[in-house]
Amino acid sequence: MRRWVHEAIRLVKADANRSADTHLLSFPLPARWGIDLYLKDESTHPTGSLKHRLARSLFLHGLCNGWIRPGLPVIEASSGSTAVSEAYFARLIGVPFIAVVPRSTSAEKTRLIEFHGGRCHLVDDPGAVYRESARLAEETGGHYMDQFTHAERATDWRGNNNIAESIFAQLAMERHPVPAWIVATAGTGGTSATLARYVRWMRYDTGVCVADPENSCFFDGWVSGDPEATSAGASRIEGIGRPRMEPSFLPGAVDRMMKVPDAASVAAVRILAEVTGRRAGGSTGTGLWAALRIVAGMRAAGRPGSVVTLLCDPGDRYLDRYHCDEWTLAQGLDIEPCRAVMRAFLDGGPWEEGVAG
Repeated sequence: MRRWVHEAIRLVKADANRSADTHLLSFPLPARWGIDLYLKDESTHPTGSLKHRLARSLFLHGLCNGWIRPGLPVIEASSGSTAVSEAYFARLIGVPFIAVVPRSTSAEKTRLIEFHGGRCHLVDDPGAVYRESARLAEETGGHYMDQFTHAERATDWRGNNNIAESIFAQLAMERHPVPAWIVATAGTGGTSATLARYVRWMRYDTGVCVADPENSCFFDGWVSGDPEATSAGASRIEGIGRPRMEPSFLPGAVDRMMKVPDAASVAAVRILAEVTGRRAGGSTGTGLWAALRIVAGMRAAGRPGSVVTLLCDPGDRYLDRYHCDEWTLAQGLDIEPCRAVMRAFLDGGPWEEGVAG
């Protein structure tokens, strides 16, 4: 058993050693503003999303704790991207993987889970993923990974090439090497926890903002200080937003939260494609909208500096959703007012708060 664990850990760490760091892309803003906006492109990981980092950390955490055992399945509750990455690592070390995902998960994500050797277990109620995952673990003798509980504790937030350390290293030669703000979005809350802890650990004067979509309780729980806050609906922005305050979300660690309308998230994804030629998923749009609002505030205050947000995963997973006019129409989303706000702002005009929040 110990020999198997040693070899499994070697395989996971070797995968990290083979992987180059992800790029920090510059988003074009008018030079006269004196503000730089960057996107940390996490879509270039082997499994195509920010969740590759999390999955690697969760597997190392589970292996070192003795939870993941040869021949027994790893089971995860996920809206898709984490399960894609965990399926990859499960196959790497030779254990079965079962993803418990809402039936509404995009077809491309379920295809990718199965491509990497995982099996999808679909549930109709997104809120049922937790108890169904626990039930399957008990039934099979496997390990329920439980990203929503373990994300913030599985990652070495003090360094070891986590996403925060990577961002600051890549900014070192820029004109504003210490960003005024880093904007994240929250599914588990693990990324925002890593960013916020690292900023404090290194004593940087960087604010960490979490952008929250509709049908998510994180913003409300943060504002009210209620750890029992809930949301009745399911988030339309896959990968982020939760119906309950997840254990890995640390509201006291972040400096600001921003509620982002789903129409704004989708509009921002479309603007990103127009301006940079890069398609991304909806969570990237949520973060980009919040980042642009922060840039607008800095510009209005005459404050130069830099802002960083995340390109979480590629848009080809969502061609039938966030990049599809028929989908937005079916969802009752009018993205044009938000699109107009961003276009006017990027053309040098003011951010028209009255037009779109």
